[in-house]
Amino acid sequence: PPSRVMAPVKAYELRDKSKEDLLAQLDELKLELSNLRVAKVTGGAASKLMKIKVVRKAIARVLTVYNTKVKEAARELYKGKKYAPKDIRAKKTRALRRALTPKEKGQKTVRAAKKATHFSTKKYALKA
Repeated sequence: PPSRVMAPVKAYELRDKSKEDLLAQLDELKLELSNLRVAKVTGGAASKLMKIKVVRKAIARVLTVYNTKVKEAARELYKGKKYAPKDIRAKKTRALRRALTPKEKGQKTVRAAKKATHFSTKKYALKA
């Protein structure tokens, strides 16, 4: 059985790293991948060909963690602001996004408000 050529990159380990470290690791992995692809063309060892998949998955993990960090930072930046970029807003459904807000639902027209004040329902206390 072939020995494990490279320990796969663990996502939980990547989450502790800074953005700069992640980008540096990404560059290293991409360089390694290009070297492996050269080896593939020139007829490299089978272990190198097997390593291509591992490196590609590692690149994907690094990018996933990096993009998650970027998005979290953006969420923190726009927290409490009136407007936010579309990719940060709540997805929900199209209908829910277009639905009236609770404040809008509770509002009455001027005519309805006047009618409610002038002709309010009378409350009578009935003697039992």
